[in-house]
Amino acid sequence: MGTTEAMTTGEGHEAAALLERTRETVNPELRRTVESLPGSMKRVAMYHFGWEQADGTPAAGNAGKAIRPALVLAAARALPGGRDDKEAEGVVRAAVAVELAHNFTLLHDDVIDKDRKRRGRPTAWTVFGIPDAIITGDAMMALALRLLAEDPHPASAAASGRLAACVIELCAGQQADCAFEQRPYVSLDECLTMATAKTGALLGCACALGALYAGAGPDEVDAMDAFGREAGLAFQLIDDLIGIWGDPGHTGKPAGADLIARKKSLPVVAALTSGTAAGEQLAALYAGPMTGDDVRAAADAVDRAGGRDWAQAHAADRMGRAVQLLSRAVPDLGAAGGLLALAEFVTRRTR
Repeated sequence: MGTTEAMTTGEGHEAAALLERTRETVNPELRRTVESLPGSMKRVAMYHFGWEQADGTPAAGNAGKAIRPALVLAAARALPGGRDDKEAEGVVRAAVAVELAHNFTLLHDDVIDKDRKRRGRPTAWTVFGIPDAIITGDAMMALALRLLAEDPHPASAAASGRLAACVIELCAGQQADCAFEQRPYVSLDECLTMATAKTGALLGCACALGALYAGAGPDEVDAMDAFGREAGLAFQLIDDLIGIWGDPGHTGKPAGADLIARKKSLPVVAALTSGTAAGEQLAALYAGPMTGDDVRAAADAVDRAGGRDWAQAHAADRMGRAVQLLSRAVPDLGAAGGLLALAEFVTRRTR
């Protein structure tokens, strides 16, 4: 089911329209850039983005929600320097670079997490093998940096450096996430730091790049970055809830997928560190492999230990902080309607 169908509120309709416009604006340049990849890397990437079947024949295409490139464009439009030419080539290239970096992480994450489905289709590594999936992800990241490096826009050098630093932070977050799976105890603060790096950093970078391409000063750029980071953490909290209670018909993954993998997601760590009997029950379930009944019991234990309520409340709190930070870059929040609509979407989505 598409993003538009998933939204029913006024803010949701605005975000749906913004995401649709972003795809129409960004996807042609994104596709042209991906098609520049040589040989089998192009084939893997075209499949990953949903533009081709595994045998190379055309497919309807499902390149994802386009939240990150939408943030780049919306951040630029929120500032005076980005309003005159809403779809300037430079800002579109920056949006494409962010989307390529995001998909670099998806190709690698699917291998690391052994996920077999993405966007309703078998993941690239299950179709083409692990080496080709990893190498194609690496090439996508190189494409992202090349796109910025070759861009004549005066902000391109700063944007390239910022994106590279963001990806290093993102990789550190991914590494921490993997390490947590091997540890019997993880604190909530550690988990929040990991999630900020793994998810918040790229959303923050997307907003910062939009500000850079609008000619914003350092303080405005940093405020945009901070807004995106807080919104990104809210996004991750909701994503973690979906990983436990999401509808498989919508997520494309089994019910309780994160519990089956015994992931130490934020609601799970909140429950494990709650000091409750339900938290102790969850720890016992996480100590061994889980059957279908165990997964249902684990989800119930997370709920009873307060993990679900904590994650929902914390997501709302982070969005409140995000709006405060945004007001530093855009004092008249009426000009930031696109950013606010996207933030509303990521904290109210169900898939």
